[in-house]
Amino acid sequence: MAAELQEYAGKVTVADGAWGTQLDQRGCPAGYCREEWNSSHPELVREVAAEYVAAGSQIILTNTFCGNRVLLARHGFDGRAEELNEAGARLSKEAAGESVQVFGSMGPTGKILMVEEISEEEVYKAFAEQSRALARGGADAIVVETMTELAEIVAAVRAVRENTELGVVACMTFDSGPEQTDTMMGVSPRQAVEGLTAAGAGMIGCNCGVGVENYIKVARLLREATDLPIWVKANAGLPELIEGRLVYRESPQEYAAKVPQLIEAGANVIGGCCGTTPEHIRHIVEVLRKRRM
Repeated sequence: MAAELQEYAGKVTVADGAWGTQLDQRGCPAGYCREEWNSSHPELVREVAAEYVAAGSQIILTNTFCGNRVLLARHGFDGRAEELNEAGARLSKEAAGESVQVFGSMGPTGKILMVEEISEEEVYKAFAEQSRALARGGADAIVVETMTELAEIVAAVRAVRENTELGVVACMTFDSGPEQTDTMMGVSPRQAVEGLTAAGAGMIGCNCGVGVENYIKVARLLREATDLPIWVKANAGLPELIEGRLVYRESPQEYAAKVPQLIEAGANVIGGCCGTTPEHIRHIVEVLRKRRM
């Protein structure tokens, strides 16, 4: 089942950086539904994708992280889930051209299955709807990301596998526990690998979190548990609230300097999450270029 993402094993591929902070810089109001911009401001969404392509990303995502109908309902847009996800995939495909892959982004519902805030059936249906729309928009694969609860991410992976022909990357956020290598819900990298492999993930990884240094440890633990390709997109450090806005302090140079250690730990796809920019991606590309010389 995982064969379609095996092409990423045994090499290093560069993904993109943050989308949310890039859209915010372009004027998306605080608290507004960024996914709605796929309809109302398509030129700005396409611009973010194009900047990552220009920076050297070989994989870019879509502006659909909060595109499941559960989260869209908070803004009154749950009835537009298919429209906004299909548009998000199409905009990234337009920017990607022929040589860059587009992976549709699916984030959590914001509900916890363990305490019965939502049923597994509702979660599955929401992700099935989202994944089908991303596939119609032209996504080459799906990345389920920023997950903390194993039951939710397993439902998401199953929804992709059973409703599309696309490969799926399954990423959790590891920032808790004594070594900051468990998820907030207590899932270890090994437990994640076991559950996500059984669900049909073709690549397993980590994103968001407390910074790239911590994900060197997590990547190593993931590699000890699996031969599947490993995906890493860390935040640019922890955010600080300055004059009412979040600022991420880790510079492109500092972030990229850790890339060789990530590779040695087992990472195959490397990009950035919150606070990272096209400049971070350019520095990652440069580090890899020098490494290959």
